[in-house]
Amino acid sequence: MTRVAVVGAGAVGATVGAWLIHDDRLDVSLCVRTQFERLRVETPTGVLESRPRILSAPAAATPVDWVIVVTKAYDADGASLWLEHLMGPDTRVAILQNGVEHLSRFPALPSDCVVPAIVDIPAERSAPGVVVQRRSSSMIVPAGPNGEAFVDLFAHSPIDVRVTGDWLTAAWKKLAINCAGAASALTLKPAGIVNDAEVADLMRALVRECVMVGRAEGAALDDALADEVVEGYRAGPADSVNSILADRLAGRPTEADARNGVIARLARRHGMHAPLNWMADIVVRKS
Repeated sequence: MTRVAVVGAGAVGATVGAWLIHDDRLDVSLCVRTQFERLRVETPTGVLESRPRILSAPAAATPVDWVIVVTKAYDADGASLWLEHLMGPDTRVAILQNGVEHLSRFPALPSDCVVPAIVDIPAERSAPGVVVQRRSSSMIVPAGPNGEAFVDLFAHSPIDVRVTGDWLTAAWKKLAINCAGAASALTLKPAGIVNDAEVADLMRALVRECVMVGRAEGAALDDALADEVVEGYRAGPADSVNSILADRLAGRPTEADARNGVIARLARRHGMHAPLNWMADIVVRKS
């Protein structure tokens, strides 16, 4: 039996954990800060309920075959405390986080055991262990033996997990979507705010900065991406609340740096300027 530890049980971590728990091939533990007894995830295909094994102290953890890190991007240090106890000589680590800096957030990990994942799992948490998965979900990981092994972990779930030979481009395309989502956090409005023409123009401008910097980093990004991102938001549920808006409304730290600040930081490295993403990062992160 494959031993799996999911570090972080927020909306995405709880959803991933719920599907893995229902696979008889896997022995799953959830590593959390706040304990809960029952895990309940309402999915598009039904409700998943379980009483998972919960660990709340890193010292109580033992080595596993797979660690799936699903903490916020800014909490890499907290996840690393768990990794100290969960890692064995053959442990592989999947990092399910926003942004394009998956590997650099965990410099102590050998690169040959790490699987960075691009995650599209629209889910919202209302309480510890209580989550609604809004629609079908997907993940993209780099091609190779580790990527294929990660895909196999989800073989018995409806989450569409695929490999790609150009993970860099896929990651920057996802960042384009995420950076535009700052419009919700700036206006304190759900995704339907994209139907305001001026907000849509702001979102396009944020994405164009992302495209400029992504190309400098080596990603193959099309000029049409800005319009595609806006149309994607318009096609989605108008009442959808993304994680950065949910965190800001709740007074929690946000991932503004991983979603917008990174674009401004990398722009400076290439002698470029990304003032709108810099502004979004500063306003959302410091408010």
